[in-house]
Amino acid sequence: MADTSDTTDDRPVWDEQRLADPHAAHDKAERIGMMFDAIAESYDLNNRIHSLWRDQAWRRRAVRLAQVVYGKDVVVDVACGTGDLAFAFARSSPAKVIGIDFVPRMIRLAQEKAAKLADGITPEFRVGDAMRLDLPDASCDIVSIAFGIRNVADPARAMHEFRRILRPGGRLIILEFSTPPNPFLKVLYHFYSHTIMPRTATWISRDRSGAYKYLPRSVDTFATRAAMVELMSAAGFSDVKAHSMTFGVCVGYVGRVAGEAV
Repeated sequence: MADTSDTTDDRPVWDEQRLADPHAAHDKAERIGMMFDAIAESYDLNNRIHSLWRDQAWRRRAVRLAQVVYGKDVVVDVACGTGDLAFAFARSSPAKVIGIDFVPRMIRLAQEKAAKLADGITPEFRVGDAMRLDLPDASCDIVSIAFGIRNVADPARAMHEFRRILRPGGRLIILEFSTPPNPFLKVLYHFYSHTIMPRTATWISRDRSGAYKYLPRSVDTFATRAAMVELMSAAGFSDVKAHSMTFGVCVGYVGRVAGEAV
């Protein structure tokens, strides 16, 4: 995997042609890597401001949905970014937390956060690919991915990887953005995500990659809730449920691996 941390090219990663359907780009993975490398330093600040400080509450809800077994569960947080969800899981005191991300700069920022922890479980962070996880079969109890499944080049392949590494009784937790079903809120959400957020987030990050134009388009053109449930079911997960959060702006998907936890 190429380390894009020294990228100096100021050309946009996402132009208007590719934004028509960013998931169809043949080099999507490479572009995602360059994009997140470009916005890594301001990533946390933009998450807080542009979720109206709800992003951490969504992560706490994801931890509750996972039903962590104290001192026993091994958690793997994929597309972990700077580690916010991994740290939220660590606070629930599982046996171990591993954070994995495609972008080396994100992992370095997560490791810097981890080094400042005074006590409790410290997550382990490593560079890796959601579609080719360097972990043994049936080696963990919880897999999570927050706002990252739509950035994977092949989400179905990633979900099969998640299923591979989970033990019987394991849980997959996915947080992803969605369009509110209420017509009035849908209009407000579209105006905010397509008009306000791209401008303010780009200004904060000084981004030239087009990241904050990509993000709303990637939500608009990604799988519907029904399609997400079907993707999880097709990968071998059972009892799949979608939990709406904040009027449907965010959805928490939960799927289980058949069998009893050991």
